[in-house]
Amino acid sequence: MINRRKFLESAAALGIIGALPTKVLKAGNSKTSLGKSYKLPIILSTWSHGIGANDESMKVLESGGSVIDAVEKGVMIPEGDPNNHSVGLGGYPDITGKVTLDASIMGPDGNAGGVCYLENIVHPISVARKVMEDTPHVLLSGSGALKFALEKGIKEEDLLTEEAIKGWKEVLKKENKTPEINWEEKHNELHDTIGLIAIDTKSDLAGACTTSGLAAKLRGRVGDSPIIGAGLYVDNEIGAATATGMGELVMKTLGSFLVVEMMRNGASPQEACEKAIKRIVDKVLNHKKYQIGLLALSKTGEIGAYSIQPGFYYALFAEGENKLFKAKSYYKIHTNQ
Repeated sequence: MINRRKFLESAAALGIIGALPTKVLKAGNSKTSLGKSYKLPIILSTWSHGIGANDESMKVLESGGSVIDAVEKGVMIPEGDPNNHSVGLGGYPDITGKVTLDASIMGPDGNAGGVCYLENIVHPISVARKVMEDTPHVLLSGSGALKFALEKGIKEEDLLTEEAIKGWKEVLKKENKTPEINWEEKHNELHDTIGLIAIDTKSDLAGACTTSGLAAKLRGRVGDSPIIGAGLYVDNEIGAATATGMGELVMKTLGSFLVVEMMRNGASPQEACEKAIKRIVDKVLNHKKYQIGLLALSKTGEIGAYSIQPGFYYALFAEGENKLFKAKSYYKIHTNQ
């Protein structure tokens, strides 16, 4: 009989190791000028799959699209990539072998929408946007979210790929072991939620967050990504924030909302990210086993990035360049070894 507590800790941690083949990590030694206000527009997103997402978002803005269009279209790139096993099509399934997706979106007008525990839809972010724009609700789940998507004309598709099944089976074999944090650093791959926040030339902010969640998660598990204030938060007067990593830690501290509120109270985006990570370190037991990365973007074009463990990378498209950077971290060496 598997010990439930050990299974939850190990399977959950294993779930944040997706497989995004990329060579972008080689550029990861670059450093942003934290504290600098970049010229608008700016796109900021998590991990190496943020590079492609940023490109698409910027194309939307440069062609005259809105900032909410930009964040939606941007995250649709990793959602539709079958080689990305942490988002959308090809995502790793839950313990029963079913792929379930979570997503949220928030615009400059303060409106927000999300879906969770959604099956058979490649682009949950588009369903989240329809929840935001076409209903009085903020969050739809499970079969209700799927029914809503189909009623809106969104096509139902099988999300499970052969490669994802193979990787999922490998996760199941290791369910009683604690994996390495930032497994991707040694394998030249990056993983996890795509959280993307953006500001356009009119200083309007928006954000999107989407994921297939933890591999081999318990049936029905929902993470921070679809929860407004946890995985994503936007306040057009102040700034925006998004989170990646072990969602339970973010939900326990409402990480993204906390970052924006600290900015409201005078903290810079970098200071706010650092303080929010410190809150997790101080308040959440067993945080050393996991990774959390936070990103922030202010109304004036300043950015912040910080994580619990070393190895969190983020993509920044600003002033004509789209590059991958390594964030500073609370711990300087991995603490689960």
